[in-house]
Amino acid sequence: MPISIFGFEALWSPWYFGFLVLITLLYFGVTIKWRHKFSGSEPLETKQALLFVSGMGLIYLLKGSPIDLLGHITLTMHMVQMALLLLLAAPLIIMGIPSYLWQAFIKLPVINPLFMFFTKPLIALLLFSLFFSVYHLPLVFDFVKQDMLIHSIVSTLLFVAALLYWWPVINNLEGMHKFHGLKKLGYLFGLSVLMTPACALIIFSTTPFYATYSDGDAWMQAMALCVPAGTLAQLNLSGPELFTNMSLIEDQRTGGITMKIIQELVFTVFIWLVFHEWLKNETANADEITAKVLQDRKDMAYYRHNGQ
Repeated sequence: MPISIFGFEALWSPWYFGFLVLITLLYFGVTIKWRHKFSGSEPLETKQALLFVSGMGLIYLLKGSPIDLLGHITLTMHMVQMALLLLLAAPLIIMGIPSYLWQAFIKLPVINPLFMFFTKPLIALLLFSLFFSVYHLPLVFDFVKQDMLIHSIVSTLLFVAALLYWWPVINNLEGMHKFHGLKKLGYLFGLSVLMTPACALIIFSTTPFYATYSDGDAWMQAMALCVPAGTLAQLNLSGPELFTNMSLIEDQRTGGITMKIIQELVFTVFIWLVFHEWLKNETANADEITAKVLQDRKDMAYYRHNGQ
């Protein structure tokens, strides 16, 4: 059965699109028109603008396009959605926001102590991995999927936890928690290890975990999160099996494998970037030391030649 039966609003979320466009316009207004109101502000770089727009575009693609609807039909698509949202969209947003805006935000009296505490590397790592794992426990997952408000709050908190996790890896602000060199590699590898048990449990389970995908009533309640009530009431649906050829176990295992593969691919790219940065810095330091040694030798030769 084609998903087009759910209608344009469910497929493309025009209200959500408008909300993200408003945030994007506000971003350009602050970084271009009202930039002078912030101390230490600098002209918006093209790279930053592209990163931010890419992040917002990816968020809409994952949460406002048919991918979001499909995420309520199959666990596989839900895992694609979660992996790209938390592991790719989050760092893109961080890198797209200029440093002076981050500084202005972090200096707010209420924000500063909380931000400094939750971006401590060990706490950020444990918080995000724990939040991700607990969210995908069947009892928690099915509960969250049954209520619009709870689902919105939990999704927002999970994305914030992802931002906190990525902060020590990406930020360049003075006085902030961050890593240098090979420590970044260990930090990224740490999350890969901590996320493995949740993925393995989903992959190797022999029974369906989530009532959201296996129970018709629970599935219909979850579909109400993205399909208007009026549209859903007109459709005579029994469950997600109407829209996919995969069995529940196949879908569940594919979802776990997909999450792990996307995670490893994203981390491989970031690990390569981190290693390249570390190698570049080490080479620059070595060249600087070599230049200093050569200069010292020239100075010594000069003093000897002049009898000093």
